[in-house]
Amino acid sequence: MTRHRTREDRRPRTYLVLALVAVVALLTGLAVRFGTDSSDAGDERVPSAAALPADAATGPVPGGTCAPTATLVPPCGAWWGAYVPHAENGSLKDAVYAFEEKIGRKLDLLYTYHDMSNTDLDGQLLTPDEQILGRDRLLMLAWESTVWREPHHADWTEDQLGWAAIASGKHDREIIDPQARRLKAYGKRVFFSFDQEVDARVGDAGTPEEYVAAYRHLHDRFEELGVDNVVWVWTVSGYLPSGKLFERLYPGDDYVDWIGMDQYNYFTCHDTTDWEDFDRSQRPAYEWLRTHISAEKPLMFAEFATVPDPADEDRQREWYEEIPEVARTMPDAKALVHWNRAVPGKGCDLTVNEGPGLEGYRTAGQDGWFKQPVPGR
Repeated sequence: MTRHRTREDRRPRTYLVLALVAVVALLTGLAVRFGTDSSDAGDERVPSAAALPADAATGPVPGGTCAPTATLVPPCGAWWGAYVPHAENGSLKDAVYAFEEKIGRKLDLLYTYHDMSNTDLDGQLLTPDEQILGRDRLLMLAWESTVWREPHHADWTEDQLGWAAIASGKHDREIIDPQARRLKAYGKRVFFSFDQEVDARVGDAGTPEEYVAAYRHLHDRFEELGVDNVVWVWTVSGYLPSGKLFERLYPGDDYVDWIGMDQYNYFTCHDTTDWEDFDRSQRPAYEWLRTHISAEKPLMFAEFATVPDPADEDRQREWYEEIPEVARTMPDAKALVHWNRAVPGKGCDLTVNEGPGLEGYRTAGQDGWFKQPVPGR
């Protein structure tokens, strides 16, 4: 818009130019110091799908007592994250921005899933959208040792590569190495999970021993290629009847930075009358993993959610509203990641896109426990 000059604001041209230069310099300095919003001009720099990611490790490093550790542990609270499905137009960016507008805040952590197809659509770690979103958020990349039969795992069907084959190095040059180089080029630290909910994959993908060998091979291969910006998250379902299996699947403390668990209040989704509030749905697995796997590793609630109660619409809102108070009583849970996607089956809507569920989730996300300084590298 052109501004019409009045008699009072007429100045010699030289002074005007100098003033404009000073303003531009000031704004540039402020942008460098404080960054820009994710939806502003920064998104004009769209990465190329074919090229290696640009080095994202250029942002500010938080200081002080609440600064996250080298393995991205926030000392003064927990990360607030979510898995958000792609929008109907195929854009992850659009979906995340729309979700954040609904919940009234920016996510600390964005959880995404990939297969090992090595395709640009689903098999590429750090897609262009992820690189843009990762500029001012942490990324959690879940990599499955499968090839999905439908885009974005739409029908939940897949073909297994097999843990034994991965452990043998069969897929190193074709699949592992190209994606490892993408992670290395990105530079910024990312959370990384290999075959999350691994206990549910035993049998189809191989034995527990083969999984441990595959996990360690992947870890060691990344090290050989100089990929030092990965924070390793080992994730199980948290379904405690499988506890002995968890122990067999654990790769060892030297290979794990965080422990992840996926626990829900399924209620009608599992055709049960047992409603579990947030505490009951999370604490048993949290305490078991602390006791039987590691009392030192931070925990990530890598997926959590509740379905609504058809008989009491306020119940879902209350479930989410109690999260901040309960989370403080489980201080080693350092990241809470909502699963915002319905799973197959009647009564299995786990989303918080509207209604009381959205109200409760939005309220929980405003709590100071979930407002930690997100690192730029």
